[in-house]
Amino acid sequence: MNLKYISKLAFSALSLTLAVGKTNAQATIGSTQTNGSEANNIVTAVPFLLITPDARSGAMGDAGVAVAGDVNSASINASKLAFLDKPYGFSISYSPWLKSLVPDINLAFLSGFYKLDERNVIGASLRYFSLGSIQLTDANQQDLGIANPNEFAFDVSFARNFGENFSLGSSLRYIYSNLATGQFGSSGEIRGGNAVAVDVSGLYKANTNLFGKEAIISAGANISNIGTKMNYADGGQNFFLPTNLKVGGASTISVDELSTLTIALDFNKLLVPTQPIYDSNNQIVSGKDPNRSVPAGIFGSFSDAPGGFSEELKEVGISTGLEYWYNQQFAIRAGYNYQNPMKGDSRYFTMGLGLKYNVFNIDFSYLLANTQTSPLANTLRFGLLFNFGEKKSFR
Repeated sequence: MNLKYISKLAFSALSLTLAVGKTNAQATIGSTQTNGSEANNIVTAVPFLLITPDARSGAMGDAGVAVAGDVNSASINASKLAFLDKPYGFSISYSPWLKSLVPDINLAFLSGFYKLDERNVIGASLRYFSLGSIQLTDANQQDLGIANPNEFAFDVSFARNFGENFSLGSSLRYIYSNLATGQFGSSGEIRGGNAVAVDVSGLYKANTNLFGKEAIISAGANISNIGTKMNYADGGQNFFLPTNLKVGGASTISVDELSTLTIALDFNKLLVPTQPIYDSNNQIVSGKDPNRSVPAGIFGSFSDAPGGFSEELKEVGISTGLEYWYNQQFAIRAGYNYQNPMKGDSRYFTMGLGLKYNVFNIDFSYLLANTQTSPLANTLRFGLLFNFGEKKSFR
């Protein structure tokens, strides 16, 4: 039996479906995954982990793996924590999610860091994704009561710099997914899914001159959500976590004594199996068997698409963004995010503002997209960051 979640609003015809043991573990609303992209032939559990939670990166088209760090760095590249110039800080971010489809889905993110010494930093963060209150019905449309499905991930991070130019970082993550606990599916009673994962990241930066101006160029990489598979019932299907490779570069140019401009470009690729094409006898006619180990899934993700190399290229998403700071107090940001129409079709422009005053920053972002085609249209993200202690130059 497939469980179908129906929105509590009388005028909503959208549904949230969890299929256990037969198809996939992605929570969807219509054909939309909870990370905002359209369903495609790359299947994972907990797609909410692919959402960029902080408003600063959100305003830059979700780019930022190589952009100068802040307290939210663990969500995109933990190694950036090693170059923060304050001893400790914390932040809170919030976004009403997919609000053009369903009114009460939201994502909250808490993060903090502490400098152990001039080289080493620890951090922790909590990402909580709520799908709101939903009326449960079975396949015969019988009332099963009200549920409050939710998912969360708790991280502990460590970063170390190796001089002024290079740092490495890692995060250990516990993930819990409660979509239909206590209900019954084709594989028996459904329970919450659990998994453990790690991120591995690095950052290199160097001082240089561009267009006759002082500048910092940087390159960063993060492989996130390398971990155990997740299932929702004993004997049920195991699903890959959304292991993701994010690489990119950034250049920050000192325009004048008061102004800086950052240009960022990131590339993303899911490191999980692409679903093959089956014939009427359920035999694979193109592509590779997705039922393999996590390491095999990661390494095989570069060559398993049924359409060959051209389809592999379509699985690479692009994020680019700009950030302009005036007097390190006021920021204007803009960006663009692109996914191929066959691989999620998440395409949108972003913009946002930042304000820095004394010990705190306020960030805001807004997502511009076609309201007729994009479930992420008019998405807002808010962030409040606090940094404490005397500014220091950590080397």
